[in-house]
Amino acid sequence: MIVNLTPHTLNIFVSDSDSIEVPPSGTVARCSIQSKDCGEHDGIPLTTTQMGEVVDLPDPIEGTLYVVSMVVRQAVPERTDIASPGTLVRDETGKPKGCQGLVVNR
Repeated sequence: MIVNLTPHTLNIFVSDSDSIEVPPSGTVARCSIQSKDCGEHDGIPLTTTQMGEVVDLPDPIEGTLYVVSMVVRQAVPERTDIASPGTLVRDETGKPKGCQGLVVNR
């Protein structure tokens, strides 16, 4: 089973012409972000950010693969049940239309 924990429908290409569509589950896993002001450059405020705790990520369930953003996937390198969208696939006008497979932690 694949559970999409992103806010977008995923169109995952499994070949050049075949794809699998995975709708959002209604839950979005995210990393909290802590920002800190660190000055300005040419009048533009600058901040630094640090990724914090992952929220709304379910516990592992055997046979389930959770699709999350790359940021969330990288925040939990120990989780082998997590994936993020693979390389972006674009149409002839350059508009994103899906991804090539999924990237996993292994």
